[in-house]
Amino acid sequence: MKALVKTQKGKGFLELRDVPEPNPKAGEVKIEIAACGICGTDVHVRHDEFPYWPPVILGHEFTGTVVEVGPECRSAKVGQRVVAEPHTKACGVCPLCRTGNIQICPEKRSPGWGIDGGMTKYICYPEKLLHNLPDTMSFDQGALVEPTANAVTDVIERAKITPGDFVVVIGPGPIGLLAAMVARAAGARDVVLIGTPGDVTLRLAKAKELGFKTINLGEVNPVDAIKDMTGGLGADMVIECSGSPRAIPGTIDLVRKLGKICVIGLTGNRNVEIPWDKFSFKVVDVIFNLSTSYTSWDRTISLINNGLVPAEKLITHRLPLAKWEEAFDAIEKLQGLKALLIP
Repeated sequence: MKALVKTQKGKGFLELRDVPEPNPKAGEVKIEIAACGICGTDVHVRHDEFPYWPPVILGHEFTGTVVEVGPECRSAKVGQRVVAEPHTKACGVCPLCRTGNIQICPEKRSPGWGIDGGMTKYICYPEKLLHNLPDTMSFDQGALVEPTANAVTDVIERAKITPGDFVVVIGPGPIGLLAAMVARAAGARDVVLIGTPGDVTLRLAKAKELGFKTINLGEVNPVDAIKDMTGGLGADMVIECSGSPRAIPGTIDLVRKLGKICVIGLTGNRNVEIPWDKFSFKVVDVIFNLSTSYTSWDRTISLINNGLVPAEKLITHRLPLAKWEEAFDAIEKLQGLKALLIP
């Protein structure tokens, strides 16, 4: 079968090659992939900017149908339409695993970088990490469950958004747009996305299309604008999705006293200089986040299936696996929001 493989360490070394079709081991099912989304992680692996163990098949945002059930599986059945948590290789015995936080186990090696992922025709996967898709959900929607679950984990479960909150999202990329949709679904009274002049044509335009207010910081001072919108108080919650060391310190100027800053974006190991006293004097809660909780997955499936989070509206490219390079380039050049590869 064909698979998109990172063949060795270094920039590039990504190619479509023939690999053996896998067979399920004990506790695993074999899934026929219907679609796999391209994540920022996949782009980072392409450019040698994220840990990975080559040769490895890319892709962790996948969805498909169970076509074979391995020994010792308890409930999976052939024909089930599924998505899968990317928390493979968690050790199961460390304090994090034992407290239900397998997503941040130090031993975890997820599909797409730590083990073979979903940019291929078949994947064998632990039954315990599967979630069923309703018949009313498309596979395109299914491929958006994993990134949306990140936003649900971060905004709803960890930052604990309150209905009626005024929310600002910095960085209108796919995760920022999903975070905005999740915040609105959770009852935010207003959601404003802040972007750069380079975001205007595609990202901020999509935000407007989705019904959000936008600020182009090349034209408007976002601090003044948010104060005007909130009677001088500032936002109840700021969701930082840009990962920009220049933007992150300014979150404190956008949030009200006793407000919350929900951290989602990563800086790529770049240092950030923080005005520490400003954070202290505003007595803000800063919530850092990584990966997805178990409970966020079924919650996310429900939100998408009920139309409260129309994640599929972010899909701009849907291409066969053979055109992987075109899809990756579109994402990197900001010519696309979300691209799906179809085996």
